This record gives sequence, structure tokens and C-alpha cells, in this order.
Amino acid sequence: MPEKTDPRILRTRKLIMDAFMTLSEKKKFKDITIKDITQEATVNRATFYYHFTDKYDLLDKVLKEDLMINVCQEIGEHEVINEETIKSVFLTVTKFNASMSTRCPDSFAAFTDRIENLIKEDMQQLFLTILSKQFPDQHEHSLRVAAVMLSWSIYGATEDWKKNCDLPAEDYVAYVVPYIMKGTDSLIAEPI
Repeated sequence: MPEKTDPRILRTRKLIMDAFMTLSEKKKFKDITIKDITQEATVNRATFYYHFTDKYDLLDKVLKEDLMINVCQEIGEHEVINEETIKSVFLTVTKFNASMSTRCPDSFAAFTDRIENLIKEDMQQLFLTILSKQFPDQHEHSLRVAAVMLSWSIYGATEDWKKNCDLPAEDYVAYVVPYIMKGTDSLIAEPI
């Protein structure tokens, strides 16, 4: 039977994460110190280091455990890769990135690479799970390649939309879906 985590530990961890998010709304990531975080969270340094190795570890955990939950839940709600899935995931990622750039405008640039990597890794894992169920007879390598291509394609499309397009995300994704769906059909096929 799995061991339960003491609720006080969970509360303290959440307190530190919330303090970090509050600070990142006011300061650039590079300017946030451990002292700032511990003062905001009203904990001591030893408590901080019990939970996190440094502020980069804290950043990764905040993104993975707190912010990415919505993105992962959205992808995980789908049982097959189809047009609806592609649209839904695209819109979820664009909303997540917009939320991050609004919540933490000064720190968003510092978070961008980490956010991109986390989103692509999580999407890849979730797509692989869906594809494995959808195509149980396909070779594992083919499914992994398809999951990688899907996650990178969708994330790349969200970046293109953000940087180069003035269409609403809902309209832009209509251009994305046919390319991804055609690519998905061929990625799932056995290699020649």
C-alpha cells in the first residue's frame, strides 16, 4: 500500500510554490532569490531546500505540477487522435502560454524554453499512450515517432500562431489540422 504524504509537507510545498508564482508576477526570474521565496512563503531556508534543490528545480516543479496539470488533463481526456483532439490540444496550449505570459510577463522569457520542453515532453507521453491504445498492433518505434511529431508539430504551430498570425486561434487551427492529420496517417503506417 502506498505511503501517504503528511498533509503539512504538501501544504508547505504548495506554500513555497505559490510564493514563487507571486514573486514571478512582480520580478524577473533572474532577480528572484531563495531569500525572497522563503520570506514570501514564511518558511526558512532549510525548509525550502528540503523540498527543492534550487530555484530552477522549483521552476520545473511549479510548471510540471501546478501549471501543466490543465494541459495534461485536456490531452488525457482524449481516447483517439483525431481532428477534435488536435484542435483541443492546440487551443489548450495557446491558452496556457497566454496565461503564463500574462501572469508572469517579466519572467515569461526566462520560462519559455523550460515551458516548451515540458509541454512537448508531456504531450509526447500522452500522445504515445493514446496512440498505443488506438493502434495496438503498430510497432512501438512507429508510435513513438508519431507521438514526437505530433507534440512538436502542435507546439510549433502554437508558436507560429503567436508570432506570425493575427487570426483567432480557433481559425488558425483549421489550417493546422489537415497537415497534422495527413502526417499522422503516414506516421502510423509501417516503414517501407
